[in-house]
Amino acid sequence: MMRQIFVAAVILMTFSFSVAAGEETIVLKANRLVDVQKGKLIKNATVVIVGNKIESVNPRRLPKESRVIDLGDVTLMPGLMDMHRHLTSVISKNRYLERFTLNPPDHTIRAVANAKKALMMGFTSVRNVGDRAGATVALRNAIIKGVVPGPRIFTAGRSIATTGGHADPTNGTREDLMGDPGPKEGVINGPYDARKAVRQRYKETSDLIKITATGGVMSVATSGQNPQFTDDELEAIITTAREYGLPVAAHA
Repeated sequence: MMRQIFVAAVILMTFSFSVAAGEETIVLKANRLVDVQKGKLIKNATVVIVGNKIESVNPRRLPKESRVIDLGDVTLMPGLMDMHRHLTSVISKNRYLERFTLNPPDHTIRAVANAKKALMMGFTSVRNVGDRAGATVALRNAIIKGVVPGPRIFTAGRSIATTGGHADPTNGTREDLMGDPGPKEGVINGPYDARKAVRQRYKETSDLIKITATGGVMSVATSGQNPQFTDDELEAIITTAREYGLPVAAHA
């Protein structure tokens, strides 16, 4: 039953994706539909999709020019939203080794595959809070253009950290490989760097800003217990992001 529900949710998004470039009208018929506003299960449901938007549910009259698809014994439901994803990441024993073996195109291909998996699980909107090489910005744009299937993506691009902080991409490497990453790579020190990092994300067309205010259980930083930003740095990030209309999410 749950598989039928999830598949039906994906069907709504898939048809929306397939006709995004035009204004074709599609009518979906199903045995059931979850009305989340009223908390009821509607029988013999009809959903009208025009272009890439759901126009109406159970209208009195169906559009004359439409393609009717009878889905049969499935349950339709609104798409789910995942508010914390890292589409370029896969948890595995090779996770840290891959920092030295994978290139930006590899991360992008992985993100494409993970986006499709999310869609097939019923998630039609994803907030991506940090990635590798800004891959999810390109993925978001490709999905919007209809190049690849996937959910709507709201992405932060690269996370913002301080030197040695949770999202410093050089943590755990030997000294000659650490380098000195800066605001473009998402590593800041001081209010000036903080503002520059936010502006860089704005330039890259990120939808939001992600900061790693502390460490965590997956952190390669020296300690995950202490605050990793000064008050001045946080204020600079929040103020600049607000000026550019970007919300801020924090790992804490």
